[in-house]
Amino acid sequence: MPLFWKPYKSDLTQFIDELKARKPTLEAEQRAGRALLWDRAIDRSAQADWNDAKVPQQPYVYQNKHD
Repeated sequence: MPLFWKPYKSDLTQFIDELKARKPTLEAEQRAGRALLWDRAIDRSAQADWNDAKVPQQPYVYQNKHD
C-alpha cells in the first residue's frame, strides 16, 4: 500500500457527514417526522372490515358481464 493512500469517501458521503456535523439534531428530527406520518398504530378491526368489504375485480375490467 503506498504511503499517500487514504480511504476513499464519495462527495455525497462527505456532504452528509458535513451536514450531520453542522446540525447534530438532524437524525432526531428525521425520526420525529417519520413518526408523525408513518409510524402509527393500526386499528385491526377497521383493517379487517376494509378487507371484508373488498369486491373482487373481474379478470378483464372493460368487458361487461353477460349472464
